[in-house]
Amino acid sequence: MSETDNKKELTWKQKKELEEARKAGTAPAEVDEEGKDINPHIPQYISQAPWYVSNNRPSLKHQREPEDKKKTFSSITEWYKKGVNRSSRATKFRPGACTNCGAMSHKAKDCLDRPRKLGAKFTGKDIQPDEFVQPMLDFDYDGKRDRWNGYNPDWHQEIVDQYAKVDEAKRKLKAERLQSELISGSLAKAGSDHDDSSEDEDKYAEEINMPGTKFDSKRRTTVRNLRIREDTAKYLYNLDPDGPYYDPKTRSMRGNPFHHLNKDPMEVPFAGENFVRHSGDVKDFAHQQMFAWEAYEHGTDVHTLADPTKLELMHKSFKEKKKNFKSDQQQSILEKYGGEEHLDAPPKELLLAQTENYVEYARSGTVIKGQERAPVKSKYLEDVYTNNHTSVWGSYWENGHWGYTCCHSLVKGSYCTGEAGKLARKAHTPSAVLSIGDVSIDGHVKSLMEEHADKQGKKNKKERKHEEKRKAEQEELVKKERLVKVDLFQSIGYPVCGCGIYRP
Repeated sequence: MSETDNKKELTWKQKKELEEARKAGTAPAEVDEEGKDINPHIPQYISQAPWYVSNNRPSLKHQREPEDKKKTFSSITEWYKKGVNRSSRATKFRPGACTNCGAMSHKAKDCLDRPRKLGAKFTGKDIQPDEFVQPMLDFDYDGKRDRWNGYNPDWHQEIVDQYAKVDEAKRKLKAERLQSELISGSLAKAGSDHDDSSEDEDKYAEEINMPGTKFDSKRRTTVRNLRIREDTAKYLYNLDPDGPYYDPKTRSMRGNPFHHLNKDPMEVPFAGENFVRHSGDVKDFAHQQMFAWEAYEHGTDVHTLADPTKLELMHKSFKEKKKNFKSDQQQSILEKYGGEEHLDAPPKELLLAQTENYVEYARSGTVIKGQERAPVKSKYLEDVYTNNHTSVWGSYWENGHWGYTCCHSLVKGSYCTGEAGKLARKAHTPSAVLSIGDVSIDGHVKSLMEEHADKQGKKNKKERKHEEKRKAEQEELVKKERLVKVDLFQSIGYPVCGCGIYRP
């Protein structure tokens, strides 16, 4: 191995050791021509410059975009001018302005005004206002989508000043009211429990406590409407687009998804949030809550959660007193005006055969919605006998015809003859035979094919007569035309043969 190869090997080993030391942090990082540190963990194929841009020193300049090719964008402080006063005009001609109209925004060759005999440069009169040209702004991706682009932060100070003035006016009015109350002596006591914030009308909704609840709404915790993942989701019970509405945000479905099946809500797996809200002790709890709110507004210190036993006893006594008061009031009215005998009348269901139970019927008479499902019946009248018959039409069948079982009559709507009709039918009497519309004199009943053949024969016979009559009329018309032609040719002097045709 030559001495040059040994030097190259030592140099390569030293470079590798230096590179490992830089990666470990024991040696300082390499610096490029701009004085920036080069990350030693950058791969060689990235940090090493190509031969056509190499400058024989470490650099990452070949990986950066050249400065002359960088695209410059408008800054966030630049925006279109708004509210520019275009009515202001110059009073004298300015150097560099248009010699025709006097505007600074264009030259005379670009002026769109009427050419003047003496321009504004020489007369100094009627100088036109400068044309305002909006700047050409070029924003980057974020600048185009910035919703606050063009907003001046000084505008917000106007809103802050406005609210500050309102607060200052409220404080002054409050101080004047307190001063007047102190002078008049109508102020109750200095150590009042009223808080300044409680008298402020402009409150946020989160800071207002509901009547009957004495807790801070800021510390209130809510339990999310969670469900077990193995349970069937509510929106899968009824996939009809017009079915009950499912709110995905609160995961609630107020309507009953099984309402179209007319099932008892206790038998279905889920009957809707409204059923849960209006079943069990929920109604009693809601009544107690309303009673607590009304009692709190009237000055009674009672709370639903703090003292439920006291609230329930008070509510129970209140209902008893209310019931006794109504009964006493009713008794006093009866004693004064009378009419107690009208209260002992039977219920309206028995008197008027009416009820308040809601039942919805279809056009065919079937029950769609109601408390009890009515038995299914036909839309036709049943068990209705006409003309002294004891059976309905269609209860008897003979030789392809319907009739009545009571008299064996095959004519619908006929009067019932009873057993006599049966005997006459059996003996084939002329009266019985002639009473049947589709029976021949000899007693033979024609079939549908025979009846159709007879009708078709009559129709064909009528058509043949009509065709023969039409042909006879047509031949008569042809004969008349020939006679007219013969008379015409004879009057002119042309020879005519016996058939009426001209023969030269």
